[in-house]
Amino acid sequence: MNEVTSKSFWLFLTLYLGSSFIFLFSSSYWFYTAQTSSQKSSDYYKLKNISDQISTEVIKAHMMEHPFKLKSYDNTKVGLYDENRQLKYGTKTQEIDFDKDYYMKDDIFTIISQGTADHLEISYVVVQSTECASSLKKIREKIILSATVIAMFIIVISVALAKMFLRPIKNKIREVEEFVKDTTHELNTPITALMMSTSRAKNKKSYDEKIIQNISISTKQLYEIYSSLSYLSFESKEEDEDIMFDNVVQGSIKYFDELLERKNISLLFNKNQCKLHIAPTKAKMLINNLLSNSIKYSHPNSSISIDISQEKFIIKDEGIGIKKEKLNTIFKRFSRANSYAGGFGVGLNIVDSIVKKYGFKIEIDSQVDAGTSITIYFN
Repeated sequence: MNEVTSKSFWLFLTLYLGSSFIFLFSSSYWFYTAQTSSQKSSDYYKLKNISDQISTEVIKAHMMEHPFKLKSYDNTKVGLYDENRQLKYGTKTQEIDFDKDYYMKDDIFTIISQGTADHLEISYVVVQSTECASSLKKIREKIILSATVIAMFIIVISVALAKMFLRPIKNKIREVEEFVKDTTHELNTPITALMMSTSRAKNKKSYDEKIIQNISISTKQLYEIYSSLSYLSFESKEEDEDIMFDNVVQGSIKYFDELLERKNISLLFNKNQCKLHIAPTKAKMLINNLLSNSIKYSHPNSSISIDISQEKFIIKDEGIGIKKEKLNTIFKRFSRANSYAGGFGVGLNIVDSIVKKYGFKIEIDSQVDAGTSITIYFN
């Protein structure tokens, strides 16, 4: 992971985790608040029911003149107080605030009732329980555990999402890095040839045919690289027009004549009239990229054949060929089937874009070490 993708990864992770944890904390707090209110309400009615039962027993005992006996309740303490707030029955666990109907203090939930109506000289029924605090503690523990598990899950998901979303960027950066590397390599060859030819010409103080040919070939190579890069970055807005496509093909053959001669490649051209409605620059780019590739990947002392008619264009070579598993990716930008003769994988991408633009159809038949045949159908 390089510096750019690393920064993007951590920025995405920070934003995603930050927003997710804020949402998780808010949801947990809201849930805990709701559960606390529900638990307190439940405990209130439970203790209120106990106080009502005790008040009923007190009144009944007084009215029936029966002896009163305070029952015991699980996890609950009961205290009965007179009007002077002195304990008459039961026990107490803390000081009682008789000015409130109910409250919670030090994890003890207290409810105060005056339902006895001073029968048996009892004015207050105080019921206390720690169940509410215990229940709230369990709720907190469950929420913390659940939030921790969810947080771990969010972290795993966020890392996976970050890597998934950054994968196209990483691939594109890798493609650009390889493109820059390949472009540097591609430019190095013609530039070196130009420098050497110029140096030889200056030293000899004469210009023989070989020096001029080297300069011409290197200049054309540089121009082809420039044309491809310009087309990718600044596609021509040239208007379509009716042109004789066979003449464009013939001009391209003449343009590459010196490269054909250098590799001692013979070219057979079966020319028939072909009139197309296409931008001249795109027609030239289409042919130049196909012919340049055929020359580049052909063996020395081999042959290339070109057939053209109003229906289709066919170019065949006796080059290194393309593996079957590579045929589905050769039109992808920056994709290269092999490293036999350099290049940076934009030629066939340009061909494919032009073919699609004009509704043509392209077919490739290739065998390793036997050659490649490319057919473009114009209809």
